[in-house]
Amino acid sequence: MRFPLIIATALVALQACTPVPGDQPQRLGSDGKPLPKLYRIGGNASNKIPYEMLDAVNALRAASGAAPVELDSRLTAAAATHAQDMSRQNRPWHFGSDGSSPIDRVRRVGFTGLMLGENISETYETEIETLSAWMDQDDTRRVILDRRAVGMGFAWYQESGGKIWWTLIMGGAETGLPSS
Repeated sequence: MRFPLIIATALVALQACTPVPGDQPQRLGSDGKPLPKLYRIGGNASNKIPYEMLDAVNALRAASGAAPVELDSRLTAAAATHAQDMSRQNRPWHFGSDGSSPIDRVRRVGFTGLMLGENISETYETEIETLSAWMDQDDTRRVILDRRAVGMGFAWYQESGGKIWWTLIMGGAETGLPSS
């Protein structure tokens, strides 16, 4: 009586291991780790992502005792320009192909506040995974949690192959100085 019960249990366990039709096997990289799944940003998500990121950033800021920030269209324009430019240069760094710095870019869009920091990323990950990676590093976490910040710019550029170039800029209060 025990033997048929053991066989039946083993068959049920094996059945759970068989792939469901339509399931794709997990692809592994040369390091043996699973390759990232392609995160494709669709039209509807494009409108939601900045606000989801803002909510996530403000939750992290609240947990650290910092005041919330608001999306700033000028900082977002500077972030969008840089995300696209990093893709053209095919490297994640803080200087534009024209030699511009983050400070130069925020001034070009008319932001007269203090540019506090810029976080960048080249990845296939979602915006929340990218935020998590930024929070794991001291320098990028400091940008996000800077208590002087009142405005945030956030944008991305996704290449046809799926790679995403993320840029987040934090800005302080307006100084009242004219932009040059």
